[in-house]
Amino acid sequence: MYVIRLADGTLRVPRTLTSEDGRLIANAYVDLVPGDPDYDRWLPESLTEEELAERRVKWQAGNDELEREFQAYRAEQLKAGRLGAEGAGTSQEEQPVAGRAGVERQVGVEQEET
Repeated sequence: MYVIRLADGTLRVPRTLTSEDGRLIANAYVDLVPGDPDYDRWLPESLTEEELAERRVKWQAGNDELEREFQAYRAEQLKAGRLGAEGAGTSQEEQPVAGRAGVERQVGVEQEET
């Protein structure tokens, strides 16, 4: 979670609410306006919503390149016989799952038959 700076200067600061025994109850954002005692402390690390969206796009693009590099490395290792069945993915079943960027693969998830 990130500190988000809105167009009117309000900061949305992440806060976690826990129970007395330390269990997580909720994650949320608290709005801080200029003049709030904690405002100046959080301002330097805040991002606008546009900056946060740009970071997500860059992370996704970087992740795609990393995925391609890994798949190329994995194919080389399989071709050279350096990976067994577990490295080839033959012992685990790939299943589609809904993710932030659409459908993604999840490896090793068992589905119950109904």
